[in-house]
Amino acid sequence: MATTKTAKGKTAATSKAGAKDAKAKAAKKAVLQGVNSHAQRKPRFSVTFRRPKTLRLARNPKYPRKSIPHVPRMDEYRTIVSPLNTESAMKKIEEHNTLVFLVDIRSNKRQIKDAVKKLYDVQAAKINTLIRPDGKKKAYVRLTSDHDALDVANKIGFI
Repeated sequence: MATTKTAKGKTAATSKAGAKDAKAKAAKKAVLQGVNSHAQRKPRFSVTFRRPKTLRLARNPKYPRKSIPHVPRMDEYRTIVSPLNTESAMKKIEEHNTLVFLVDIRSNKRQIKDAVKKLYDVQAAKINTLIRPDGKKKAYVRLTSDHDALDVANKIGFI
């Protein structure tokens, strides 16, 4: 019985050695021959090289760059500077249902419309703006037919 055990052990040992030997020969062949020998060149049909579009990950910051977010720079109190009550503005109020305001130079028509709605609770139908020669912006706010510009002007207190 002892002889069979040694025979089995020898065959197992020789098969392990044969596997290691084959693996070593394959590694030697790869080193000598190179593993990239079969790679073919991709044909290029254009002379200009276009960089391939690769993965662009969204920013994932470790900490916020600002400790607190900035307050809105253009709120309704900054947008509308003052109402205008010249003779031509009064004519617009009476005949065309339009209020005239001096507004911030950087405000746009949407901001003016929202500011008028928040401050005076009226709906603006249309807004026209112009920049005066003295550098101030003037806004003509035409109100919808269900609001009266004369009543709003009285409520504001410049009539």
